This record gives sequence, C-alpha cells and structure tokens, in this order.
Amino acid sequence: MDNYMTLKIKAASQNEALARSAVAAFCVSLNPTVDVLSDIKTAVSEAVTNSIVHGYNGQDDGTVEIVAFLEGTTLHIDVKDEGIGIEDIERAKKPFFTTKPDEERSGMGFTVMESFMDELIVENNVPHGVVVKMKKNLGADTTER
Repeated sequence: MDNYMTLKIKAASQNEALARSAVAAFCVSLNPTVDVLSDIKTAVSEAVTNSIVHGYNGQDDGTVEIVAFLEGTTLHIDVKDEGIGIEDIERAKKPFFTTKPDEERSGMGFTVMESFMDELIVENNVPHGVVVKMKKNLGADTTER
C-alpha cells in the first residue's frame, strides 16, 4: 500500500458530496483525466447513497466508512456500512432492481459502479451491513473507460 485515507461520515445525504470529493482529491496525485475523476466520483456517490438509502433506510443514525488506498497506479475504494445488509447480492446487482420502487429509485447504482470502475465486489459485512469494493487503474490507460 503506497498511500491511504479513511473517512467516516454520518449516514446523511448531505455527506455524500464530501465523500466523493475526498476520494477525488486523494487520487489527484496520480493525475487522472477529468473523465476518470468524474467516473470515480460517480461510483463513490452511488456506493455512499446506497448505504444511506438502502443500508440505513434513510435514517441518519448510522455511519458510512470510506477507505481509499493506492497500490502503484491502482486506486482501491471500500465503502462500508453497518446497515441491514443485502439479502441477495446478485439480484441487487441486476439493472433496474430496487427495494424502493415507490421512491422512484432507478435500480442502476451497482450497474453504474460496475461500468465506471475496473472491478466491483459487493460483500455482506459480518455481522451487519455491506462492503462495496471498487478498483480503478489510474495508469497510462486512464483515457478509456
């Protein structure tokens, strides 16, 4: 691990922007393109929003932890919560699946994360919650998605 950061935020929607901005600032030293930086910010935004909206059912009494670290030119991002977890992760990762259809949720969060990052792993966090693990190579080939 070449460098790392950890950020714990209250599971409140107003903190989503802080999380994505902090991760974006963290990886700037590797000089990513504007498009790659936008992809990273969007993926972090989706992961944090999922924790708040689904993990804690919109209640702001929980915590979301964001850990970002660099290994060479690869950015690793883990977004962890201690919410209710995901009953069926594979089903939740399918496009348009949502547990909150009456709130006009699109069900595209995991699809967006998967398309903008090089790797996405979603795990239940024992004993409670979820860990979303994402990787993005910020090396010379960062001009393509």
